Amino acid sequence: MKNIVVLGSTGSIGTQTLDIVRGNSDRLKVTALAAGHDVNKIAEQIEEFEPEVAVLYDEEAAAKLKEMISGRRCRVLSGMDGLCEAASLDSADIVVGAIVGMIGIRPTIAAIEAGHDIALANKETLVCAGHIIMPLAKRRGVKILPVDSEHSAIFQSLRSGTHDEIEKILLTASGGPFRGRSFDEICDMTAEDALKHPNWDMGPKVTIDSSTLVNKGLEVMEAHWLFDVDIDDIEVYVHPQSIVHSAVMYRDGAVIAQLGVPDMHIPIQYALFYPERAALGGDRLDLFKIANLGFERPDLKTFRGLKLAMDAAKSGGNIPTVFNAANEAAVRKFLKGEIRFRGIYEIIEDAMSHMGFIQDPSLEEIFAIEEETLRYVD
Repeated sequence: MKNIVVLGSTGSIGTQTLDIVRGNSDRLKVTALAAGHDVNKIAEQIEEFEPEVAVLYDEEAAAKLKEMISGRRCRVLSGMDGLCEAASLDSADIVVGAIVGMIGIRPTIAAIEAGHDIALANKETLVCAGHIIMPLAKRRGVKILPVDSEHSAIFQSLRSGTHDEIEKILLTASGGPFRGRSFDEICDMTAEDALKHPNWDMGPKVTIDSSTLVNKGLEVMEAHWLFDVDIDDIEVYVHPQSIVHSAVMYRDGAVIAQLGVPDMHIPIQYALFYPERAALGGDRLDLFKIANLGFERPDLKTFRGLKLAMDAAKSGGNIPTVFNAANEAAVRKFLKGEIRFRGIYEIIEDAMSHMGFIQDPSLEEIFAIEEETLRYVD
């Protein structure tokens, strides 16, 4: 029996993780659930999965939850201290990091320091603190198991060779809802337009990031830290079918790719059971029904989010944190209808040119630069 902590249990990755637990109740046990403020949803999850600890980051929501589940053998915690306590429980074997945003960094560190493996879906953890996280995981002997479909595909493909045999990482992107359009066509698009992703069922923030290709830039940064490869050795391919989830080119010219239907249950389950491939129901990839597999170069002039992300990644230091914070603020404004699509790029670029450079930021400096960037953008 493997005991898991699900950080972000009410979100898309969290609920799909619980689907995996539901289908493997003889092998997986939820020891802790954590979310932001959704009292009703986490209360339902507590009733079904009976964790020993539940956390709501919002203190008022946590107090309400405590009343709702009084009588149950489940401790209710709140705030960052609660998240870190849940992530470092002695009873845990693996922690699913699916909280969106910078809030996920400290609990991930707490879990690593406790010696727990990490099934990582939180982008900010590596984008902003990869230089802290990866050395710490190595010292503690902890596995960082990627949950994003692209990074999971790379992780699986890397089982075919050694690190020094890698020539290039081939990172695929769906292209989002605006693929093939010019900048003039998309610059005044609204949130309603951008939320119509053709392939994946994701939350609003990630879906908007897909439409700008910001998320692909963040994934380049993640891949750099996860797989210890140079930024210049990671190449992005737009692949609208979302069948080839990513690949690795080796020095002998061989390309090893992972293919499958667009279903996040597959990479989540792979991380939870690694290195085993457990049985999983659902649709199967039928190559006879696929008319073609297309690949395109990303249009960096139109989808400037990827170009700005690559610039941030090459600058390093605190600039990825500036990029991430500025994008987060810009997406919030976009979803509220305060800016149009082009405004996301303008805000990110302005923030990156404004903020000072720190070569090797500490954890405290990372959070300080995030706050400073958010203040500047707002």
